[in-house]
Amino acid sequence: MNKGYFGSFGGMFIPEILQETFRRLIEAYEAARADPEFWQEYLSLMENYSGRPTPLTFAENLSRQYNTRVYLKREDLNQTGAHKANNVMGQGLLVKRMGKRRVIAETGAGQHGVATATMAARLGLECVIYMGAEDVDRQRPNVFWMEQLGATVVPVTAGSRTLKDAINEALRDWVGSMDDTHYVLGTACGAHPFPEMVAWFQSIIGEEARAQILKLEGRLPTHIYACVGGGSNALGIFQAFLPETRVELIGVEAGGKGNQLGQHAARLAFEGGKVGVAHGYKTFFLQNSDGQMRDTHSVAAGLDYVGVSPILAHLHQEGRVRFEAATDGEVVAALKELMAQEGIIAALESSHAVAGALRELPDLADDSLVIINLSGRGDKDIFTIADALDDAKWRGFIQHKAAHYAAMDSESNR
Repeated sequence: MNKGYFGSFGGMFIPEILQETFRRLIEAYEAARADPEFWQEYLSLMENYSGRPTPLTFAENLSRQYNTRVYLKREDLNQTGAHKANNVMGQGLLVKRMGKRRVIAETGAGQHGVATATMAARLGLECVIYMGAEDVDRQRPNVFWMEQLGATVVPVTAGSRTLKDAINEALRDWVGSMDDTHYVLGTACGAHPFPEMVAWFQSIIGEEARAQILKLEGRLPTHIYACVGGGSNALGIFQAFLPETRVELIGVEAGGKGNQLGQHAARLAFEGGKVGVAHGYKTFFLQNSDGQMRDTHSVAAGLDYVGVSPILAHLHQEGRVRFEAATDGEVVAALKELMAQEGIIAALESSHAVAGALRELPDLADDSLVIINLSGRGDKDIFTIADALDDAKWRGFIQHKAAHYAAMDSESNR
């Protein structure tokens, strides 16, 4: 197999001006991967800074209701509240090796942006985050934290004003700043070596989960569910189980408002994605007949990316990972059930995995053993969730705060 390819997917489709930057990145990544001390430094950092290993929590009430043993891999308990910390801290250590002083990143839900801003603050790096203007509006709490952490957040108003447009702007920045800047790509997409490198840092999820389920149950799971935007959390937990063909791996994409193009972000589950090249790599993209990227929709800002990891595209084509989609309505219902049954507030992204599992649990055999990867926590989604639930008390609170701020502005303008 050609380097950087997974089957016919992946590759490195980049402008000539970035060739030298990628050559140096590949050298730094391969040297780090061959150095056992680097991985030990990474594990120590994740243990002492991010709180790993994250627990594998037995979902006692869901298990009783569905007569199936269900566990939750708690990536929501990481520093900054999501699996994103695994990737950015690893890339941060690489930045130190490469001697660069500035990092840039793109973000959709804001979790990757907050994680990158956190890493930059800890390592003393300048940080710029590109974010679609629509996502800035949806994820204001995360924008607030990025700015408080010292990052500059740049709202991107081009195109659909979402993640794919933020990636385009981040790449434009990198072309002009590559001598001192590293692009902290947030998911297992993009040109080689990013898919392989991000998957490597995220593999810590599956390695932990495998050891934990064997210790707790004495056997491997029968089913693992994970949400899929770019695919980093799914690859993180799937990798340790890929050789175990008896373990069914299910990726749950954003079904949005339905299966019409423009209403969802399901590249594989709805078979709406077509193979193409964009953002430096080859994979399934949602595009029109002219190859132009289509607008996407999801209630979860982190899942509305137009493409999917080339590694997952290959695993889909090989039949090793099954892809499903959960609609916005199913996702909100799943989040409510998880809160009511287990007292856990999942991110809307992670709630896609929960929704996919809840749909299938009633039909699984009694001896099934299920793991759901809970990739992040839902604090950041409070505005979106309150809107979806049409919570009158929350609406009254926001109106009260708006009136308070308006009075403050009026007073200051006198």
